[in-house]
Amino acid sequence: MASIAEVAATMRDVVTPGMKPKEIRAAIREKHPEASKKEIVRAAFYALAEAPAGALADLHGFALSERGADEEADTLVRARKRKRKKHAPAATEVAPAA
Repeated sequence: MASIAEVAATMRDVVTPGMKPKEIRAAIREKHPEASKKEIVRAAFYALAEAPAGALADLHGFALSERGADEEADTLVRARKRKRKKHAPAATEVAPAA
């Protein structure tokens, strides 16, 4: 099993602008076939933390998009319909007390 630092170093060398997450995982698995998706994502965050600011924008996008992909697939989110508020009658519509 490769360490996260080794996978992060490979990631810095392999990732190019415009690569899709699937392509990044495939490129990493060529050099580190035993690396799991979770380890690759952790290595992406590690590479971001160790890199100079602004140097690895593509890794940042990959790490954020893949961070919770597995957990989100299990959760079903439903949007609720909003209830309309009942408006109070206008002052002119109210009958005067006689």
